[in-house]
Amino acid sequence: MAEKSKNPRLNFTEEERNTSDLKKPIRKVDKAAERADIAQDKIPKKKKARIGRTFDEVTGKSKVRLIFEESVKPVPQANLSHAIKAAPGYAVKSQIHNAISDYEGDNVGVESVHKLEEAAETGAQIVQAAHRSHKLKPYRSAAVAESRLGKANVDALYKKTLHDNPYMSSNPISRWQQKRAIRKEYAAAKSTGQAAYKTAANAQRTAKAAKKTAKEGEKTTQFIYRHRKGIGIILGVSLTLVFLANSLSSCSVMFEGGISAIAASTYPSEDSDMLAAEAAYSAMEAELQYEMDNYETIHSGYDEYHFDLDSISHDPYVLISILSALHGAFTIGDVQDSLAMLFEKQYILTETVEVETRYREEETEVPAANGETTTVTTQVPYNYYICTVELENFNLSHVPVYIMSESQLGMYATYMSVLGNRPDLFPQASYPFASGVLDYMRYEIPPEALADEVFAAMIKVAEQYLGYPYVWGGANPTTSFDCSGYVSWVINHSGWDFGRLGSDSLWAVCTPIAPSVARPGDLIFFERTYDTWGTSHVGIYVGNGMMIHCGSPISYASIETPYWQSHFYGFGRLP
Repeated sequence: MAEKSKNPRLNFTEEERNTSDLKKPIRKVDKAAERADIAQDKIPKKKKARIGRTFDEVTGKSKVRLIFEESVKPVPQANLSHAIKAAPGYAVKSQIHNAISDYEGDNVGVESVHKLEEAAETGAQIVQAAHRSHKLKPYRSAAVAESRLGKANVDALYKKTLHDNPYMSSNPISRWQQKRAIRKEYAAAKSTGQAAYKTAANAQRTAKAAKKTAKEGEKTTQFIYRHRKGIGIILGVSLTLVFLANSLSSCSVMFEGGISAIAASTYPSEDSDMLAAEAAYSAMEAELQYEMDNYETIHSGYDEYHFDLDSISHDPYVLISILSALHGAFTIGDVQDSLAMLFEKQYILTETVEVETRYREEETEVPAANGETTTVTTQVPYNYYICTVELENFNLSHVPVYIMSESQLGMYATYMSVLGNRPDLFPQASYPFASGVLDYMRYEIPPEALADEVFAAMIKVAEQYLGYPYVWGGANPTTSFDCSGYVSWVINHSGWDFGRLGSDSLWAVCTPIAPSVARPGDLIFFERTYDTWGTSHVGIYVGNGMMIHCGSPISYASIETPYWQSHFYGFGRLP
């Protein structure tokens, strides 16, 4: 294994080693480096002799002697199957086996002996394979150890960059790009054998360049917003401008590595494959709808049917964003299993059969005392079958939190925030359930409200995430937020420590107050915004009939609209 393929061993100062948020990643680097060194030492070495000449100044004569140099043995490259086929007699043996196979079907004895012979030869091949695998073990162990060290190095450099430049942690796109840029620079330094990564200095240079670019991005954003109407008229692409304004204002870092926010948030698959995935999912929905419409015919045999059915629909952008977060660039063949899995999780069909004992009247003729017959009516029991069919549409946008890692949820949120930069892919005229490109409402908090230090601290945190998309179950900037996850994050980072609470739990920790005494910083709760008991939505009241909340996306909103008034539940004051 060549020396240049090894990961560099980073050096950290004592101050860095004693920094609370750097201790853990530095400790991981040290352990990974130690294990990598041990694994490297276990790789077989070989000694190679060469002739060396030395000159004796006293005698004036040169001497020749052997010099032994130690080097790492190269990884065995022989392929077992090729080696066996190249072995002497292999071709002859192969011809013999083929000849025997032509006749063994007619003779059980020949067949048995032949099978035993082939088994013995196969066993020998397995032994040879096992022997070679054993020889490769130290090389594999070293490669695994170096891979883990590389990951630990990148993570430590990334954490150090965030520590030195805390503004970079403002949103998931920034962090994702920052880590990718560090990983790319690290790989380039490693492949070229640069010594710069023996310290963490490069991470600081990357951060400075990112900070400069971020300031330029903020200036561009402010210009676009001030002149948004004129630019919209000139360019005629207001949807694109909305995306640029949102992405540039929420993304704090742009990198020289060629990875832009636009590229990172654009669907990576071909249109034909994305449209095919949407068509396949819609076909499954159409089949389910047909079954619901004709349930009594398809599932006959019951006396009575009861139906409790949710509507059958989905947002195509949610579907493609999920598939893109799970698979990256995909073809329709890649996602067949995922489509079936998502459909099963979105639509939950339950059939319950209840059997009742009922009675019907039957008339029978019985002989009377006078020798004649009389008619008697009796109650005869029978089984009555009642079939209750329930179809729950779990909402496809709620599924990601159950099936994705944190990084995948972050990518899903990124795609949904800009519809993969493809608002034209599913026009609402053809896809009535498709999302639209979302902007957020801006609001200037009155200075007198910000005089309250507690409220000012809340708003400082809350406004960092304006424009973030709603992600059901999301609870941090990496995954984006849902309503209670957003409020929990804000209050936990501005003076309280409640952990992640749901809407009802947030209501429980508050003291209910009358609307007439509500003030900026109080929480505002709503009910029946979806089918659930108790409170179903929560925001932060900012005064003057306004709140900041995680809608779709995180935005300011007026609480005096008919919708919010009809769902108002109450105000709560945090302890």
